[in-house]
Amino acid sequence: MSLSQRNKAIIQALFVTLLWSSSWVLIKLSIDEIPPLTFAGLRYMLAFLVLLPGLFTKRYFIQKMTKNEWGVLLLLGVVYYAFTQGGQFLALKHLDAITLSLMLNFSAPLIAIIGLVVLHEPVAKLQWTGIVVFLLGVLVYFLPQASLPKNALGVTLGVFTILSNAVASVIGRWVNRGKSLDPIIVTGISMGFGALLLLGSGFVVEGLPNLSGRSLLILLWLAVVNTAFAFWLWNKSLQVLTAMESSMINNTMLIQISLLAWLFLGERLSWVGVVGLAIASAGTILVNLRPGKKQLAG
Repeated sequence: MSLSQRNKAIIQALFVTLLWSSSWVLIKLSIDEIPPLTFAGLRYMLAFLVLLPGLFTKRYFIQKMTKNEWGVLLLLGVVYYAFTQGGQFLALKHLDAITLSLMLNFSAPLIAIIGLVVLHEPVAKLQWTGIVVFLLGVLVYFLPQASLPKNALGVTLGVFTILSNAVASVIGRWVNRGKSLDPIIVTGISMGFGALLLLGSGFVVEGLPNLSGRSLLILLWLAVVNTAFAFWLWNKSLQVLTAMESSMINNTMLIQISLLAWLFLGERLSWVGVVGLAIASAGTILVNLRPGKKQLAG
């Protein structure tokens, strides 16, 4: 039996989140050698260069793009790459990783509300229930380990990252659901512009890094597989999934990262943490179990 278009999109999105989750392990192996902003800028710039030949094959369609389409893709590059990715790195300077991860997972209901108002994508009762169940699982997992934020700047940066992530998710869905632009065009142009901003700020603030052979290999893997390929596939899935659905699938990263950290980094999982992950998984399943008819029309 062949899979439906929506089921294929869900599988694609879940595979992308697995790649992105594995990035946390790889980044942890090199983060002491490569400064964060420069690391992010190099990763996305190299990924853009990988996508560049594909953009040349689409040059006819790029030439036909309107000013509004160019504007939206540049806005996506600023909000999703420069603001959201840069904001996460900056927030980590003032907040511990557990607290920031907890904060970022609360972007899901915000995305659902913005998607409802801006994109007119209704959220079924079962999906609202799934969001509540997911957030309950997040609280069960994180609260016993999280510490209170230590300063107002960290909280401000964390809130900024939540807002930029929510806005970027809705912009990404709005661009992709019309299917007028090829996913590689959406990915390449927005990523190239965002990477330029990230890399420029990284060089100004942190300077040029000295890369070892291992760090260079990790950087290349992250750029080619976990960024260029993964973001192209993610934008492809956004042609089918709503902003809220893709956000909830993206939030499964907290489950995947926890398991990968347990397997490869030796971090422990308490029984309370396992219960929290199970509850969060159930919430994600509820969100993607049965979409309303109007959602399928998007």
